[in-house]
Amino acid sequence: MLYYQGPVSVEVVANNHADMVKEGLKLAKIADNVVVKLPLTYEGLISCKKLWTEHKIPVNITLCFSPGQALLAAKAGACFISPFVGRLDDISYDGLSLIEDICTIYSNYGFDTKVLVASVRSPAHVIEAARLGADSITVPAKVLRQLINHPLTDQGLAIFEKDWGAK
Repeated sequence: MLYYQGPVSVEVVANNHADMVKEGLKLAKIADNVVVKLPLTYEGLISCKKLWTEHKIPVNITLCFSPGQALLAAKAGACFISPFVGRLDDISYDGLSLIEDICTIYSNYGFDTKVLVASVRSPAHVIEAARLGADSITVPAKVLRQLINHPLTDQGLAIFEKDWGAK
């Protein structure tokens, strides 16, 4: 059986501080690489602060839609922030500008919080998020296939095969 060695975010279902902390403590016992995933709400932020400062449990704050939210998450001790690019684009906001703002703010203040881009809908989201300095990007299989495939690669391969057959 294969086990992933890097951080794995596991989300709580509770929506109040006491239950989030209780659930987070339980989830963290699953494996050493579990990162407790909390929503970007007041309850989520105070739970993040408690889990990190009192228990040293890493937290991924999710459902981030503004630079101000990202700033608060970093100040609360979040190890990861998950801004949702595609969902912002869906409501006519520029999701990638959020990534740029967060990366700039985190750099300006020297925050250790890692930017984990979520709600990726296209290869352009991946390339731009990487260009802007995102630390990680969650990529659906469809977008990964789009990143891998390129018509010029297919054309080049066809030419190589044709040339090889001509020998």
